[in-house]
Amino acid sequence: TILGETHEEEDEILPRKDYESLDYDRCINDPYLEILESMDNKKAQRYEAVKWVLVFAIGVCTGLVGLFVDFFVRLFTQLKFQVVQSSVEECTEKGCLALSLLELLGFNLTFVFLASLLVLIQPIAAGSGIPEIKCYLNGVKVPGVVRLRTVVCKATGVLFSVAGGLFVGKEGPMIHSGAVVGAGLPQFQSISLRKIQFNFPYFCSDRDKRDFVSAGAAAGVAAAFGAPIGGTLFSLEEGSSFWNQGLTWKVLFCSMAATFTLNFFRSGIQFGSWGSFQLPGLLNFGEFKCSESDKKCHLWTAVDLGFFILMGIVGGLLGATFNCLNKRLAKYRMRNVHPKPKLVRVLESLLVSLTTTVVVFTASMVLGECRPISSSRHSGNDTLSLQDISEDVNSSIKTFFCPNETYNDMATLFFNPQESAILQLFHQDGTFSPVTLSLFFLLYFLLSCWTYGISVPSGLFVPSLLCGAAFGRLVANLLKSYIGLDHIYSGTFALIGAAAFLGGVVRMTISLTVILIESTNEITYGLPIMITLMVAKWTGDFFNKGIYDIHVNLRGVPLLEWETGVEMDKLQASDIMEPNLTYVYPHTRIQSLVSILRTTVHHAFPVVTENRGNEREFMKGNQLISNNIKFKKSSILTRAGEQRKRSQSMKSYPSSELRNMCDEHIATEEPPEKEDLLQQMLERRYTPYPNLYPDQSPSEEWTMEERFRPLTFHGLILRSQLVTLLDRGVCYSESQSSASQPRLSYAEMSEDYPRYPDIHDLDLTLLNPRMIVDVTPYMNPSPFTVSPNTHVSQVFNLFRTMGLRHLPVVNAVGEVVGIITRHNLTHEFLQARLRQHYQTI
Repeated sequence: TILGETHEEEDEILPRKDYESLDYDRCINDPYLEILESMDNKKAQRYEAVKWVLVFAIGVCTGLVGLFVDFFVRLFTQLKFQVVQSSVEECTEKGCLALSLLELLGFNLTFVFLASLLVLIQPIAAGSGIPEIKCYLNGVKVPGVVRLRTVVCKATGVLFSVAGGLFVGKEGPMIHSGAVVGAGLPQFQSISLRKIQFNFPYFCSDRDKRDFVSAGAAAGVAAAFGAPIGGTLFSLEEGSSFWNQGLTWKVLFCSMAATFTLNFFRSGIQFGSWGSFQLPGLLNFGEFKCSESDKKCHLWTAVDLGFFILMGIVGGLLGATFNCLNKRLAKYRMRNVHPKPKLVRVLESLLVSLTTTVVVFTASMVLGECRPISSSRHSGNDTLSLQDISEDVNSSIKTFFCPNETYNDMATLFFNPQESAILQLFHQDGTFSPVTLSLFFLLYFLLSCWTYGISVPSGLFVPSLLCGAAFGRLVANLLKSYIGLDHIYSGTFALIGAAAFLGGVVRMTISLTVILIESTNEITYGLPIMITLMVAKWTGDFFNKGIYDIHVNLRGVPLLEWETGVEMDKLQASDIMEPNLTYVYPHTRIQSLVSILRTTVHHAFPVVTENRGNEREFMKGNQLISNNIKFKKSSILTRAGEQRKRSQSMKSYPSSELRNMCDEHIATEEPPEKEDLLQQMLERRYTPYPNLYPDQSPSEEWTMEERFRPLTFHGLILRSQLVTLLDRGVCYSESQSSASQPRLSYAEMSEDYPRYPDIHDLDLTLLNPRMIVDVTPYMNPSPFTVSPNTHVSQVFNLFRTMGLRHLPVVNAVGEVVGIITRHNLTHEFLQARLRQHYQTI
């Protein structure tokens, strides 16, 4: 298959187990309850006010990052084109064009080499960063994705790769940069700047961090395209699973702050008019208007919708082809380039740069057509009402290799910044021949496909828009020349072509529609853009996934889709859970905890007690077991016991009727010294087990019954919490009661966030391995749980919507029977379990 993927290829890459989930669920343990007890309205309002201030600061900083990138890209590009243009004009007469090519190569190779070096410093800065941010918003912890070093290498690298003439955009990396600013600013600390420490006690949790990353990513989109609403929808569409109204407000506010910060400074620097907002985003499409003299012209008509749908289909096919070629290239790189020394990646980037430069120069010299200059200027002014845009369009035409009063249409597209080339295609009327547009599209398509994935920071939005705009202009030219449709407006077709191709490549719908409408500033384009994007997405989805999803899959990231397939409801929680549990007891010896932490890679452990028939005999001999059994008895809630408690509290109620009722109720009740019915049932159900102490780890000689013995579930404790307890020596000796154990506050528990120490790095020589740790104050006693009979769609919706990390499976009598993590809900894992299910029927 050309565009589709065979099953063999799909099975090559499975989600890797070393990716962890972010913990969006709150751990409501004793330290957190202390915070809640001390919280009043004033503190809550102050906390909310700090959030709003930080969201505004994230927007402003993201706008400033965009300004930095834009300023230097403009500076370097102008410098390069001025030198090369004067050289070409001289050498056309003297016949030394090889010298001009060498000058252009010198600029481009230097810039690309610098961009590659920055990626060597921080490898995750390569690419657009949107797949990584998509994973982060989906709830996957991607190492290094939101570090300060990443944003420095990303922002600096992208300005060199764009200035170096590669077919890449700066808009995708802006989204990544915004997300890093969102993650780092509220922390007031950085691993790269360890010495700078602020005592800032807020937002030390994955929950808060992910909200700020959502705001930062939206601000990145807003700064790139001048589209604050599109940015908000992007953040919502691309994976922020847990969402509420308050977060929507904050994200929109952050996007607005980013847009207007960038607009304010760019307008001031370029036009000298500080305070006037004339340049909303890094990419501006200009205003689409028919000339007043042409009465037949309309931006679009109902008849054009048919052509737009056909363009959507072709855009989807082209996008699927692009994605298929790029996936094969990426797999080739994973096998043949990445395992080799890092210098090979730099050489590959330089090879792409060399090829691109030679192709651009040769195509402009040999394949371009010389067209008369006067008509273009006239029609450019007619087409546009905005004087500055029309001047920009006309000033960017290139006369390379052409006689006087003519210009080179191929060089006009190739020897301009990509944003200027897009404006040319949108707003110049009748200036590009069909042959030029076809060749330009083909060359740009192949070179941008080869470029996406090399070791430089690179966006895909602008190359896709430029490629699609050339395709749209080609369609408009053919319809005008060969079918005689004079009423059509070429700029509209260029815009729809850009939307069709971009939609076919990235497969975003809601947010992309709004981004394009906001960029064009023309609401009447809403319907054609939406229809085109939907058709392009459906056509492309028939063959393969979007480019970002393909790169996520190639990395083996366990991304959760929006919902599961219908057939997955044939499975239940018991079919997909992990039954081999590593657990801890409420009171556990240090040696046992250290052994568990060092020999497993699990990030959460169920806190359990065993169900034994002869508990009283066990309690006599051992203080540790006695503490665990007492905790179990105190934490089991029965209906009879709860009613007894309520009756006691009601006896003190002043009403005599209530008192009489209580007395009657107590008189008819069974004697309280008898054990609860539930407890009797539990004890009768199980035969006594061997004398297994909580500091014994499972043995290979155990029978299946011993290994999977019934365990009452009391809560969940994270690896990071256990390591913190050991690091700070929170324990008590066997001769003391558990009340003597030191208590940690919420601030102390979260002090090391987000990089908790590793168990192998801890110095535990001062701790007595026979000491006991009481984990009950620090565990989460009320995590979300599901029954073994819960259908997979319900499990999936709970896990994804609430942004969970671990989901214990607990049966009807309160025993933990398994645990579900993100890896148990990936599409590949569910498919494998469904195949097993069919085989057992």
